[in-house]
Amino acid sequence: MRAPPDFFTYQPVPNQPGWFTWDMTDNSRFNMQVMGPLMVRQEGDKCRLRMMPEHRHTNLQDMIHGAVTLSLIDISLFCAMHVLRKSEAGRAVTLELSTQFIGAGKPAEPLDAVVEVMRETGRLMFLRGDVVQGDHLVAAFSGLVRKASSKR
Repeated sequence: MRAPPDFFTYQPVPNQPGWFTWDMTDNSRFNMQVMGPLMVRQEGDKCRLRMMPEHRHTNLQDMIHGAVTLSLIDISLFCAMHVLRKSEAGRAVTLELSTQFIGAGKPAEPLDAVVEVMRETGRLMFLRGDVVQGDHLVAAFSGLVRKASSKR
């Protein structure tokens, strides 16, 4: 069986001890074009995915657009698969995502998705987490991901 392709760059971030990159190797894809560079680190049994919001990520109220928050959440599920369980995330798929928006995201602060794995089966991973800016809760979420098939 062939080794899976490297879909993501996962390497230490210079001048950011404990943080690693979580960027797609193909810069023309959604993650890089819309979200920009992302950083990740493991915090015990949780994974923290961080983005640095820019003006392009805001809505007409000058807050982080809900679609950006949802995108960060979706990406965080795959990031957690890789960081917490060493599971191949590139060909996995989101089956379900439930999100509760709780507070507005501020564009001048890092936006973090903090995720934990609740349960893992042979083909599925159940995850949940929060989107935060410091102590401010932006959203809560749960997701179900189907792991990549080993047949490829």
